[in-house]
Amino acid sequence: MAFSRFRPEATPTARIGLGLAAVGRPGYINLGRDRDLPADRAPEALRERSHELLDAAHARGVRYLDAARSYGRAEEFLAGWLATRPEAAADVVVGSKWGYTYTADWRTDAEVHEVKDHGPATFDRQYAETRALLGDRLDLYQIHSVTPESPALTDPAVLDRLAGLAAAGVTVGLSTSGPGQAEAIRAALEVEVAGRPLFATVQSTYNVLETSAGPALAEAHAAGRTVIVKEAMANGRLAGEAAPPAVRRIAEAAGTGPDAVALAAVLRQPWAGIVLSGAATVAQLTGNLAAAGLDLDEAAAVALGELAEPPAAYWGRRSALPWH
Repeated sequence: MAFSRFRPEATPTARIGLGLAAVGRPGYINLGRDRDLPADRAPEALRERSHELLDAAHARGVRYLDAARSYGRAEEFLAGWLATRPEAAADVVVGSKWGYTYTADWRTDAEVHEVKDHGPATFDRQYAETRALLGDRLDLYQIHSVTPESPALTDPAVLDRLAGLAAAGVTVGLSTSGPGQAEAIRAALEVEVAGRPLFATVQSTYNVLETSAGPALAEAHAAGRTVIVKEAMANGRLAGEAAPPAVRRIAEAAGTGPDAVALAAVLRQPWAGIVLSGAATVAQLTGNLAAAGLDLDEAAAVALGELAEPPAAYWGRRSALPWH
């Protein structure tokens, strides 16, 4: 299958996807996880939570589901849900990522939770692991967290493997992270194999606090790539009481939550194809999906635009977030 199956017009909420980073493993950097997840974070408990979220997301019109090898057992949980919900599985599109290896051994106090490697050996191992779980349900496979210094965009062995994947019908994309996202995106747009662009999708961090990738994402959209936005709520910094006063004021005036405002601010960008919800509870997911019906006026957009931080400051703060 291929990502081209995705139809953003299928439902009002189809442009909002569900990312499984927050529920595929016991520890993550989102704020408030001590409240969002049960004290029992055994694999079975998080499998049940993942399936609850996937059921609720599908029932509310979400059609893109996003996982990664480094999200603990997210691919396993997703594969189990697809196997037991054949009718729902028939109309969702599945993406995953390779390049980070989960190393925390299901602990929240591990010194290192994931290790990054973009070499061909890691691709071979992780693609085999992904296919063993998701089989032909894998529509989109992305390099995880490409930065300007990543070898993934220039390594012939990696590019040949990805081109082979594309030739077999799996859409190939990449995600980006860090203050140099714009540079990484533009470099990816130039990558060709046998005269054809390799990457069909770009997944990047963009939110009202971190807007630096916006112009490059607009270029990617103009070049025919699908843009997927992650971390639209800045790992919880734009949700609930943690949200800046300006976001909370706009939410109160609109009768909604700060999370919906943060997501709506990204959805109004003309280049944004899919915006991911990283909800850990059904209530959070419901609040996130309200963004699909929220039309921010120009005054709200201007107020939100004033919240942007310098990229280095934003990413420095993100890197300091604890793994709850």
